Amino acid sequence: MHFQDLLQLTFRTIRTNLMHSFLTGLGIAVGVGTVILLTSLGQGLQQFVLSEFTQFGTNLIAINPGRVTTMGTPLGVIGSERLLTMEDSAALKQLRHVDAVVPLVQGNGEVEAGGRRRRISIYGVGSDMDRAFRMKVGSGRFLPDDNPRAARPFVVLGHTTSRELFGTENPLGRRIRIGNIPSRVIGIMEPKGQILGFDMDDTVYLPTIQALDLFNREGLMEIDVLYNENVQAEEVVAAIRRTLIQRHGQEDFTITTQQQMLDVLGSVLDMLTAAVGALGGISLLVGCVGILTVMIIAVRERTAETGLLRAIGATRRQVLIIFLAEAVVLSGLGGAAGLALGIGGAWILHGLMPVLPVHTPWGYVLVAEILAIIIGLLAGILPAYHAAGLNPVEALRSE
Repeated sequence: MHFQDLLQLTFRTIRTNLMHSFLTGLGIAVGVGTVILLTSLGQGLQQFVLSEFTQFGTNLIAINPGRVTTMGTPLGVIGSERLLTMEDSAALKQLRHVDAVVPLVQGNGEVEAGGRRRRISIYGVGSDMDRAFRMKVGSGRFLPDDNPRAARPFVVLGHTTSRELFGTENPLGRRIRIGNIPSRVIGIMEPKGQILGFDMDDTVYLPTIQALDLFNREGLMEIDVLYNENVQAEEVVAAIRRTLIQRHGQEDFTITTQQQMLDVLGSVLDMLTAAVGALGGISLLVGCVGILTVMIIAVRERTAETGLLRAIGATRRQVLIIFLAEAVVLSGLGGAAGLALGIGGAWILHGLMPVLPVHTPWGYVLVAEILAIIIGLLAGILPAYHAAGLNPVEALRSE
């Protein structure tokens, strides 16, 4: 039998049994569409989180108090015997290849100006914070490089905070009160938007020493180090570890590079994508059962047709190929429809909810279509073998 004849016979059979064909392809289409839709959402989420996380750069190192770690990321200050201090931060700033150091304290507090009050995120930072985290000042300037222990009471407002407290007025030079600390506004940051759910515009930045007093803390929550991007992170980490061990007498801190954070985050997101893909795979399994069921029914309904084919000279191998081709074509068409449903559904969701990231990985598209064809082939083997094994005389007699 020529390949062209096989295709014509297969498509003629599909058109003749349109309802069976539709139901068979529908199971595969739903399975493939589900896989594509879920993996598109998973991949989109992964790219979104990684892009948000890396906009600060990849040459950052975070030092946290406490030696408790899990998968390379700090859990907190539990078990710390000595807190990180402003002097630790100053010592790290003297290290070779270190471009900037940010002693960080963060919390929530009430800010008051001109009779207006607002509760926002408050960051106690050093003068290098804007450079270390690639943030820009819209007007005015960032915190000056004062003596860390005697910093002047200056603050820099986030874009939203400035608008909410002062409206259209220029806040530069105005006085505000943060908790019980009076301060003067010297700068306004450019809009930054939300990063991993944190609104970077509804904030205020003040010197670290004042944040320590405001939140009644004795030590820093974190020290962030920006190093020269032409230097290996391991070299800088080793220098940081030596310096802090000399100062603390032991390694009672946790050092985490940006790459470690990205590796952990990437592995978590990869697992998430694989999990949602597996959920879609369950739908493919259901589609496989559907093809198997419909093909078995088709073989029983076409027993006489199979007997006629055998009677006019078709071999068992040719009958086997005819039924396998039908299963493969049905699953291939169902897979193509599923691809259209999955990709179209992903972009419709993105259109309705622009904040929901989607990214359709073409590797998954190819794998899903190949998998649909393989499923059709495997599901069609048993019915095809059954059809090929029919006795021609008995098959014709069934009519």
